[in-house]
Amino acid sequence: MIDIKFLRENPELVKENIKKKFQDNKLELVDEVIALDAESRKAKQEADDLRASRNKISKEIGALMAQGKKEEAEAKKAEVAAGAKRLLELEEKEKELEEKVTKIMMVIPNIIDPTVPIGKDDSENVEITKYGEPVVPDFEVPYHTEIMEKFNGIDLDSARKVAGNGFYYLMGDIARLHSAVISYARDFMIDRGFTYCVPPFMIRSNVVTGVMSFAEMDAMMYKIEGEDLYLIGTSEHSMIGKFIDTIIPEETLPQTLTSYSPCFRKEKGAHGLEERGVYRIHQFEKQEMIVVCKPEESPMWFEKLWQNTVDLFRSLDIPVRTIECCSGDLADLKVKSYDVEAWSPRQKKYFEVGSCSNLGDAQARRLKIRVNGESGKYFAHTLNNTVVAPPRMLIAFLENNLQADGSVRIPEVLQPYMGGKKEIR
Repeated sequence: MIDIKFLRENPELVKENIKKKFQDNKLELVDEVIALDAESRKAKQEADDLRASRNKISKEIGALMAQGKKEEAEAKKAEVAAGAKRLLELEEKEKELEEKVTKIMMVIPNIIDPTVPIGKDDSENVEITKYGEPVVPDFEVPYHTEIMEKFNGIDLDSARKVAGNGFYYLMGDIARLHSAVISYARDFMIDRGFTYCVPPFMIRSNVVTGVMSFAEMDAMMYKIEGEDLYLIGTSEHSMIGKFIDTIIPEETLPQTLTSYSPCFRKEKGAHGLEERGVYRIHQFEKQEMIVVCKPEESPMWFEKLWQNTVDLFRSLDIPVRTIECCSGDLADLKVKSYDVEAWSPRQKKYFEVGSCSNLGDAQARRLKIRVNGESGKYFAHTLNNTVVAPPRMLIAFLENNLQADGSVRIPEVLQPYMGGKKEIR
C-alpha cells in the first residue's frame, strides 16, 4: 500500500505505474480515492474546528456562571449541545470515509522499481544469469514420481484416499532426503548469520491482509471455519506479522530471520502434465528467509537474498538461473522480484524453485511496522525469499543427481544429514 500523501501529490505517476502493470481497470480508483480523501480531510477539519470551539465555549460558560449570568451560560450550553450533535455526525463520516479510502488504497499496486522490465505476464520475464552447466544425460530421466516409486518413496494413491488430490505420502530414503534438505537449508542460513525461527502456522485476518493482496489471499489461503485464523501459505506471512504494530529501534536493524514451516495452498487453476506428482500441491514444507531493514538498505539485501538460494542449489550440484519478473507478473505489493529456477534434465528446461521479493514499505505500512531513528519514525522495508521448498527441490535434486543405474548420488554437503550415505539405491 502506497502513501496516501504520495498519491495525492503524484496522481499521474501512480496512474502510469498502474498502466505499466497492465491494470487499466484500476485507473479510475486514483481519482476516486483523491475525492474521498479530500472529503475526509474536509470533515476532519470541520470536526477539529468544532472541538476547538467547544473548548473555547466551555471556558466561557465557566466564566459566565462565575459572574452569575446563568441565562447566558445556558444559551452557550445549548450551542455546545448543537455542536456535539454535528461533531458526532462528522466523526462517523470520518470513519466511513477513512475505511473507503483504505479499502481502495489496498488494491492500488505499489510503485515498481525503475529497473523492472515492462511486460504483461510471466512470458515476458527476463533471464538475468545462469549458474552451473545444464546437463542432459545420455540415459532417459523418468518423471520424478517414477524415480521416487522405484525407491518405494512415495504413495499418491493412499494420500488421494485420505486427503484428495494434491497430497502425498513420502517414505523411506525419499522422506529422509526431504528432511535432510530442510535441515541442511536451515544450517546453511544460520551459517550466513540468520536467526532460526519456527513461527505460528496460522495467522489472523489482519496479518493476512497486511502481507498480501486480496487477489493472492483468495487464490492461496485456507480459512479455519468459525475462527479468525488462516493456514499460512508461506512462513513469510507469520514472520513479517511478528513485527505488527511495533516500533523497532533503528540500531537493531537489520532483522534477518530464517524460518521453517509447513505451507498450505489452494493452488487454484493448477493443471497439466507438470502439475502432477509433487510439483504443485496443497501441503508442503519450506525454509524461508525474511529481512526487515532500513529503506536505503533494501536493494542491497535483495541482492544478498536471491544469491543465498543460488549458492545453496549450487552446493547441491544443481544448475540454476535467475529470472527477473516483469511488471505484469509482479504481485501488487512487490517493488521488484526475481525467481530462481532449477534445471530439469528430463524437461530440458528450467522451472521455478524459489522467489525473492522486495516489498518496499508496503507490508510495513499495512502492519504499522515502524522504525525509531535519529531523525524520527519511519516505515521499515521488508523482503522475503525462498531458501528451499523440498517438493520442487526434490524434483530438481533427483533429476540432476540420478545415475545411469537408477541410483541417486548424494552431494558431499548433504551426506551428514543422510547418515553418511553417498547414494541411495
